[in-house]
Amino acid sequence: DTMSSDALFFLIVLVACLGTSFQRKSKKPPQTLSRGWGDEITWVQTYEEGLSKMQESQKPLMVIHHLEECPHSQALKEAFSADDTIQKMAQEDFIMLNVVHDTRDANLARDGSYVPRILFVDPSMTVRADIHGKYPNRLYAYHPDDMDKLKENMEKATNLLRSEL
Repeated sequence: DTMSSDALFFLIVLVACLGTSFQRKSKKPPQTLSRGWGDEITWVQTYEEGLSKMQESQKPLMVIHHLEECPHSQALKEAFSADDTIQKMAQEDFIMLNVVHDTRDANLARDGSYVPRILFVDPSMTVRADIHGKYPNRLYAYHPDDMDKLKENMEKATNLLRSEL
């Protein structure tokens, strides 16, 4: 009789644990192309799709290279997604792509394949090497406290575009 009550207790604990595990997993938001960088932003899936949409729209392409498990990427993502001005500009003025794998375009890794890094491409298919952050050893790196510099560079990317077309 103690054997059956032990088995019943074990079964109850097992079901409770599985239920808790299932509940935790179901609360996680569904994985979207935003990967947490901004759910209100329309994201393209690939670099090639980004280039195509950029040419159709004549909006610059903003490419964010990051890794899900990288603490620097996570911190930048939090700052980026919390900044209303950046979110609005990203949605309205850019074709947006965030990638966790390097693209085959070597121009997007001019000074290395580090993450996180953000580069801009204009509709003439030129990677804008002249639009970069403030770190000489990692030109396209941004830190969470660099959101003002990123906004300035986003404005520069759209202003250059208007003046050059």
